[in-house]
Amino acid sequence: MVRHFLGQNDLAATEMEHIFQRARSLKIDKISNVMAGRSLVMFFEKASTRTRLSFEIGMGQMGGQAVYLDRESSQLSRGESISDTARVVSRYADLIMARVFLHSTVAELAACATIPVVNGLSDEEHPCQGLTDLFTIAEFKGSVRGTRITFVGDGDNNVTHSLMLGAARLGAHVTVASPPELQPQKRYVELAESNARLSGGSVRLTCDPVEAVESADVLYADVWVSMGREGERASRMEMLGKYQVNERLMKLAGPDCIFMHCLPAHIDEEVTADVAYGPRSVIFDQAENRLHVQKALMEFLLFSHEGGA
Repeated sequence: MVRHFLGQNDLAATEMEHIFQRARSLKIDKISNVMAGRSLVMFFEKASTRTRLSFEIGMGQMGGQAVYLDRESSQLSRGESISDTARVVSRYADLIMARVFLHSTVAELAACATIPVVNGLSDEEHPCQGLTDLFTIAEFKGSVRGTRITFVGDGDNNVTHSLMLGAARLGAHVTVASPPELQPQKRYVELAESNARLSGGSVRLTCDPVEAVESADVLYADVWVSMGREGERASRMEMLGKYQVNERLMKLAGPDCIFMHCLPAHIDEEVTADVAYGPRSVIFDQAENRLHVQKALMEFLLFSHEGGA
């Protein structure tokens, strides 16, 4: 059976822990030949820095190769379907990673591919980022279970959805502070609450950022205007002004609270420079960890697919 990673809930808690354990090893010993003779096709509709670098360099460090594919330079620009593209790529490659606008695109790739498909980002979820965030929290806090994670800003966001699902699955207490108009989608809240009931975690929504950060172990922010939503910039700036993560807000959190951001950051919008580059920020550790966690994820999916895990 082909294993895909389209959303955070595609991995059980035990599988996430297995991937974290492997990522710790890969962080120490970066070079291996476990993917020798293997290939990854990376399909991009959106601009990328961390996603492209971490997958492409990661595949190379494991002895494999990564091939870049986009709409404009492929036959997709001339009307070839996503489904046929998935079938063709499956005959050449061992893995597909797709960074797309619509979640339905990556879902269609997975429905028609005979090799594992990884969601490198869609409008609904960013599960590779979520997986890395949880690994980073475990790295700095010893465990995800029992940690108090507060996301401040745009809750109707792919990063928020994935972080909420994964943290709840691993037994964390998640709070999302956002304006009423930008709260997480109901479907993802319900899924996260279901995860929390099984793990002993919790999920809470609020409109008050000050109340939300009290005793937080992790304070997380993301951009206020995501790719594809540039036309909403003015209204979002107005709605989210009081949700900026600044030193005043950090002081209200726990004394050992760390700051996280998936990057790129818009300094002096969602976060101030003194927080983003301050002593409690782990944003560049978080960015580096994309490499190690995604290597472990690709290995897990490939060998699960081939019956080796």
